[in-house]
Amino acid sequence: MLRVYKYTIPVEDYFSLDLPAGAKILTVQTQRDEPQIWAIVDPEQRSMVPHNFRVAGTGHNIAENRDDLEYIGTFQLVGGNFIGHLFRIIGK
Repeated sequence: MLRVYKYTIPVEDYFSLDLPAGAKILTVQTQRDEPQIWAIVDPEQRSMVPHNFRVAGTGHNIAENRDDLEYIGTFQLVGGNFIGHLFRIIGK
């Protein structure tokens, strides 16, 4: 049976997150001023798969090729003073 799980993410330019095999990321938003990823997962899946992410603030340089990035969503912090755009790094 599938479930939706939440994962707190760091506000760093690059980070990795291990998710159960077959996980599908649904969105990124903030909850209580912390960015979170929600994903649909099989909680009985024991195999974990690393996913690499890139957070880019509005106006920040992005060195990656756009074909290597999958847009997940945009979130706001500090009362809207920081706007972060989350991408999953793919193709590498």
